Amino acid sequence: MRTGMIYHKNRLAGWATLQLMTVSLLLTVAAGCGGSEGLSPPGESPVAAAPADPVGSAPTDSAAGPLDSTVTPTDSSALPPTDPGTVSTATSASGTQPGIVFGSYYMDVSDLNSVHTGTLRGGGVTADNVLSLLSGVKAKGARIVLKLCMGEDKYVQNSDGTFSFTKWKDLVDRFKNVNFGPYISDGTLLGHFLIDEPQRAAKWGGKVISQATIEAMAKYSKQLWPGMTTVVRVVPSWLASAPVTYTYLDAGWLQYASGKGDASTMVASEAAAAKNKGLGLVVGLNILDGGNGSSGVKGWTSGKYAMSASEIRNYGSTLLNQSYACGFYNWTYNYFGPTYYDRSDIKSALSDLSTKAKAHVRTSCSQ
Repeated sequence: MRTGMIYHKNRLAGWATLQLMTVSLLLTVAAGCGGSEGLSPPGESPVAAAPADPVGSAPTDSAAGPLDSTVTPTDSSALPPTDPGTVSTATSASGTQPGIVFGSYYMDVSDLNSVHTGTLRGGGVTADNVLSLLSGVKAKGARIVLKLCMGEDKYVQNSDGTFSFTKWKDLVDRFKNVNFGPYISDGTLLGHFLIDEPQRAAKWGGKVISQATIEAMAKYSKQLWPGMTTVVRVVPSWLASAPVTYTYLDAGWLQYASGKGDASTMVASEAAAAKNKGLGLVVGLNILDGGNGSSGVKGWTSGKYAMSASEIRNYGSTLLNQSYACGFYNWTYNYFGPTYYDRSDIKSALSDLSTKAKAHVRTSCSQ
C-alpha cells in the first residue's frame, strides 16, 4: 500500500451509459456462418464520422515519451456475476459481483448483460443525467468508468492544440455537486478516467501531458471525490519513467495490440512497473485496430486490422492470467463495433474472456 495517503482509495467500479450515435459501416461477410470475417476497409481516413462522444482517438500506447508538459501543474503540496439480467436490484450491486469488470467503450445500458459487465463513457454525460445513468448501470449489476471532461480532446485543448488544465478543471467542475458516494461505495462507479494517451505528443499540440500534471489532475479529482478511483490510459512504465510519486493517481492502463510484442512479457512488465509505483493496472484489447492481419478484417484505421476470434482469446487470456489486473476494457463498441460484436465467433470469444474475468481474483485498482 502506498504510504502518506491523504485520501482513501476505493477500487474501480463500472459505469453508466447514454444513448450514443453508433456509426454504421459496410460489412462484407463471406457466405456461410456468422463467424466468417471480412469488413469493408476504411479509406485513408475513417470511412464514417466519429461518434458524438468519443473518449479519444484510436489508442496507441507508448512506453516512453518526453517529460515536458503543456501546462505547469499545480504544486502537489499546495492542493489542500451472477447474470445481471436475472438478479434483483437489491442483490446486484456491482460491489458484490465476482471477479473484475469485463467491458467495452461506449456501450449503452441496454447493451450490458452477463457477458458485457461494464462500459466507459465520456461525451454527453452531464450533471443532470449522470445519476440516472449510474442507476441504470447499477440495475444491471454492471460497472462504469466515467470520463468527466467530455469525450473529444478538443474540449480540453488550447488554440494550439496543447492541453489546457484550466479547461479540464472547468469540465470536471460541472459535477462537483453530484453525490457520487453511493455508487462509489457499492462498486458501480469504477473510477474517474482523467485523460486519454497523455504520452502522445502529436495528439497534444506537440507536447505531452507530463506525469506531474497527471498527478495534479488526480489530486484535483480527489479533492472533489476523495473515494473515487483515478485512472489514466497510459502504460505504467511511462508513468514510472518520471520521478513522480503518485499519491493521488490510482491506476495506469495497458491496452494491448498485436504490434506491441509478446502479450505475456508486456503485461508482466507493466504489472511490475505499476507495483513499483504503487499503482493499479487496468488491461484490455484494441480489438478493432490491434489485430495482426490474420483475421482479414479491416480495422477502423487505414492499414490496421481487427482481431480475429482466436486473437481475442489468446491475447485476452494472457492479460487475464495476470492476477494484478483490476479491470478489462475493450476498444471499442462504437464505430463498426456493434456489427463486429454480433458475429458468432466474436461473441463466443468475448464470452470466454468474460467468464475468465469473473473467475479472476477481485483486485483493487487502488493500491
